[in-house]
Amino acid sequence: MISYKDSGVNIDANTRWVAAIEAAMRSTYGPRVFKNRHGGFAGLFRLEATRFDGRVARSDAARPRPRYKRPVLVGCTDGVGTKVLLATKLNRLSTIGIDLVAMNVNDLITCGAEPLFFLDYLATHKLDPSRLLTVLEGIAEGCRKAGCALLGGETAEMPDLYPKGEIDLAGFAVGVVEHDRVIDGSRIEPGDVLIGLPSSGIHSNGYTLVRKLIAARRCKLEAVYDELGETLADALLRPTRIYVRTVEAILRAYDRRRAVTAMAHITGGGLKENIARLLPARCDAVIAKKAWRPPPIFEFLRRLGTTRTEMFKVFNMGIGFVLFVRPRFAAGVADRLKQSGELPIELGRIQRGGQRVHIR
Repeated sequence: MISYKDSGVNIDANTRWVAAIEAAMRSTYGPRVFKNRHGGFAGLFRLEATRFDGRVARSDAARPRPRYKRPVLVGCTDGVGTKVLLATKLNRLSTIGIDLVAMNVNDLITCGAEPLFFLDYLATHKLDPSRLLTVLEGIAEGCRKAGCALLGGETAEMPDLYPKGEIDLAGFAVGVVEHDRVIDGSRIEPGDVLIGLPSSGIHSNGYTLVRKLIAARRCKLEAVYDELGETLADALLRPTRIYVRTVEAILRAYDRRRAVTAMAHITGGGLKENIARLLPARCDAVIAKKAWRPPPIFEFLRRLGTTRTEMFKVFNMGIGFVLFVRPRFAAGVADRLKQSGELPIELGRIQRGGQRVHIR
């Protein structure tokens, strides 16, 4: 007789895994998570911070959540791409979970939404709880940074689909925004100022090109390169920044004045593609290259065998998030960002045109 375990799937290991991840998940819970009995088939989440008896949950008293009058739910999904291949090759799995959360919640907040909860999908050749817990703890850390709950997920053991030692990740984020506070770019006008927030490096896009370049030049991942000031592995696996707290603070500070007209998460396609998708028909964005200096990893990669033109198409080039701000509020927004520890960069402005992005 052939058992499921004989075919490569270990149900007992999965049971141990579910028990092991409970603490990491609960570390992300706030009072809005409905703590149903352990082992439920789905997670439950209260939209408001009140209990069913109408009282405000104690831990939310110091940081009250808004009571939504016309709530609009927001959802998105993303992965970390082939960055996971570098992480598994080096057996450095502690940061890709943060990447996974970041890629989702940074998209979600561009419309002004508050992240509520996150779910993950983790697929692997063989379920190794001690190894995969490192990934899950990274996901939980990302959720704590974003202020959302890790409400559930799925772990799939598929030895016939994934080679030995490999894993794959996908994430799903759900948020909420008040109907009349949705930010969708429709208010963009000539004169709006583009304020960039620095990236921590490559983030989680373009790694197929990265891997091709380092393989062609036979770069040593664990070697320290003078121009980087660190190992190549450290530079490549630095986690994606999570911009949730920063953006929430700006939106709260300018809630009535509506200073922010649009926001862009700079992912695959770089500044050009991710800004162009927001522009109204009669607007252009003009960005000055001299406004900032990309982190050293980008020049390092260029010298391995690609062009600046190609890099601006593929990478964020040191800018991970962009806020479109009314000109009369731009200085104030920049000051608030600096006070919160950010290093805002005035990238350029919106002018009349035809939905083009000019990087000069």
